Amino acid sequence: MGVQSLGQQTYLPEQPEQMAKVYSFLQAHESATGAAPAPRYLLVGADEHDSVELPEGVYRILRQVVAALQAGQAVTVAPQTKMLTTQQAADLLGVSRPTVVKLIEDGRLEAETPGTRRRLIRLDEALRYRKARREEQYQAIFATSEAYDDEPSQQIVEEQLRRVRTDIAATRRVRG
Repeated sequence: MGVQSLGQQTYLPEQPEQMAKVYSFLQAHESATGAAPAPRYLLVGADEHDSVELPEGVYRILRQVVAALQAGQAVTVAPQTKMLTTQQAADLLGVSRPTVVKLIEDGRLEAETPGTRRRLIRLDEALRYRKARREEQYQAIFATSEAYDDEPSQQIVEEQLRRVRTDIAATRRVRG
């Protein structure tokens, strides 16, 4: 079996009983240890000594894929280059390409310019910027929010209503 193309591929749930076994194994292993398995993950082949150790990152990907397939969801694997064009970065960030160019010019997003016009953004830099932007958005929402515990007491509201009623009555008397 040769290496498949590095193009985007969507995997649909197949053989739910086998996915259930893998998912159950992963859950049982985590439950038994109280945490994720020790960082030793093996991919085992048909022969007795046919195995290779998987890096932890590959295990996490496998865990996520198996959980999604077991839940009946399709999974798409879309390989990305580590360098993005301004359009690819714009798509990732959910903004326009001119906005990405402005972010680069303002120094908010780092980019490399190998030619006179073409700019390339590192994928990790784009992800860093997206995370920072989300954090700024959450902070802005938090700063403009009002706690429910800060509502005035019923006595204060009743006093405010009495004053308003008194003011309205006084205005009516003046108008006659």
